[in-house]
Amino acid sequence: MDRFDVTLYRVILPVSDIEGAVRFYAVILEIKGERVSPGRHYFDCGGTVLACYDPVADGDALGDGWRQHPSQYLYFSVQDLAAARERLGAAGARNVTEIREHPWGECSFYARDPFGNPICLVQAGTEFRGGRFIE
Repeated sequence: MDRFDVTLYRVILPVSDIEGAVRFYAVILEIKGERVSPGRHYFDCGGTVLACYDPVADGDALGDGWRQHPSQYLYFSVQDLAAARERLGAAGARNVTEIREHPWGECSFYARDPFGNPICLVQAGTEFRGGRFIE
């Protein structure tokens, strides 16, 4: 099978308060990001854009109130996992778990952002990117 040159360049994250989302993600990602419309704010995460999107602030219909599945985490790799965990708690994250090393080699913790979206922060260098894993 031929390999396609594909790059994941943007992920849209639904939020109900764009200003709150900007404050939260600017703290945990340690970058300001860029406002691209009244209801969209982009954070460049190593070439993939996290697009916080508030449809109401953008003048769009709310629709069905789309939300991620409870197990559909966004994974962020960070250089200092313990410091990121402290920033996350201070920024208003909920359900922040303890840092744990998993059998597949990742060292991480899980949380919910202030809008209920599931996120996971992983220690840089331990990211599991696929391949065979046997517990």
